[in-house]
Amino acid sequence: MASYSELMNQAQALMAQAEQVRKQELASVIADIKTKMKEYGITVADLGGAATTTRKSPKAKAEAREAKYRGPNGETWAGGLGRKPEWVRALLAAGKNIEDFRI
Repeated sequence: MASYSELMNQAQALMAQAEQVRKQELASVIADIKTKMKEYGITVADLGGAATTTRKSPKAKAEAREAKYRGPNGETWAGGLGRKPEWVRALLAAGKNIEDFRI
C-alpha cells in the first residue's frame, strides 16, 4: 500500500499534468471560436460581453442621465456637477433663472 506522501506526490503530479492538458485544449478551443466569430462576423458585444472594459466613458455616463432642463433651442442638460453647457451659462449671464427651463 502506498504512503500518504506518495499519494500526495502522485496527486500533485496528476494535477500539474491536467493543468497542462487543459491549457493545450483551451488554446485550441479559443482558436476555433475566433475562427467561427470571424467567419460569421460575430463580435464580443453580440455574445453579451464587454469588448475590452467595463468602465463607461464620461460621455456614456452623461447620456445615461435623464435631462432636467431644456434650452430655448431644444438643448438639454441633466444639471449635474461639472462645467455648465454654454447655453446655460449664456442664460444665466443674461439674468434668466435656470428653473424657468426645467422640464
